[in-house]
Amino acid sequence: MSDKINPSEPQGNIELMASLRVDVNGELYKVVDFLNKNLKDYRLMFGLKKKEDKMVISVYEVE
Repeated sequence: MSDKINPSEPQGNIELMASLRVDVNGELYKVVDFLNKNLKDYRLMFGLKKKEDKMVISVYEVE
């Protein structure tokens, strides 16, 4: 029996908990990186994307 993880098999679920649309701010990338590094043990993941003239920050729960 092998303990190797098959990357094609889903390893868990990611559920969107909240998102917020804000004005463009280049510092948000640093904030999202900081949150991801410090809150990963709490099964949280943060995302950031630029959409038109706004940015969308998202919070996910990772199982």
